[in-house]
Formats: sequence, C-alpha cells, structure tokens
Amino acid sequence: MMHPQIDELDRQLIDILSHDARVSNRKIAADLGVTEGTVRGRIRRLQNENLIAFTAITSFELGNQSRLAIIGVQADVVKARAIAEQISQLPMCNAVMLMMGRFTILAFCLFHELDQLHQIASDQILAIDGVHHVETSIAVRTVKYNARVVRITADH
Repeated sequence: MMHPQIDELDRQLIDILSHDARVSNRKIAADLGVTEGTVRGRIRRLQNENLIAFTAITSFELGNQSRLAIIGVQADVVKARAIAEQISQLPMCNAVMLMMGRFTILAFCLFHELDQLHQIASDQILAIDGVHHVETSIAVRTVKYNARVVRITADH
C-alpha cells in the first residue's frame, strides 16, 4: 500500500479547509503566501488522489431518521482484511475498521428498523467464513459527533 505524498504546504492547506471548506482560494493563497493557481492545483490533486473531499455533513437526527449501530466482530486474524473488505461491501456499513483489542473489526452501520440491523449482523456478517462472534451496540443518544474525525452518512 502506497502512502500519499503530501508536503507541508498540502498539510497547511488541508488544515485550513478542514476548519472551513468554504474559504476562498484567494484567501488561502494570501494566508499561505502562494499563488491562487497553486492553491487551485493542490486542491484538485488532493481531490483526484482521494485525500480530501467536500461534502455537507448532516446530523443523524435530520430528516432520514437513521440510527447508528456499532458492530464488533471477532474473527480469524489471518482472514481479517478479507472479512473487513466483505463487510465494507454491505450497503448499511458506512465505516469499517481493523482493530487491535477485544474486536478484530468494527463496523459502523446506519439503519432504520431493528430487523435491518439484525439481518446485517446475524444473517450476513456472522455468516462470513472466519467470523466467530458479532456484538451489536445501538447508539441511543449522540452527545458529541465530530465529523472531522469520522464521517458516517447514509449513501442516498
């Protein structure tokens, strides 16, 4: 796996955009002491390399009535990457992470009905070869959600 090649200017640009993605290229250029064309080119490259993306983040409570569940998966360590990839293909799973600790994999899922969640956890994830145990936790209230850390949205 290749690591992205970003320099200090890219880091500064990403930091500015992560605080306010609506700031103008002209303002960024002035703040960083570079040309507007340099900023525009850097942003385009970072987007093309999938290192940044611009999107509106909505609250879980807004409109679609989605609920968040975290599914902890205990699985064969040697099969963990392949299992995580299979889980990531499930439409309700919006974030999938390989872990160290109690669970081998964590999946963040948005669902509307408990039946949907049960079907994903028990019928699909637990049925994957190499998965030993699935434990589901449902968020009942969001106290803090920092979308800068992890963006979890329904794909509509």
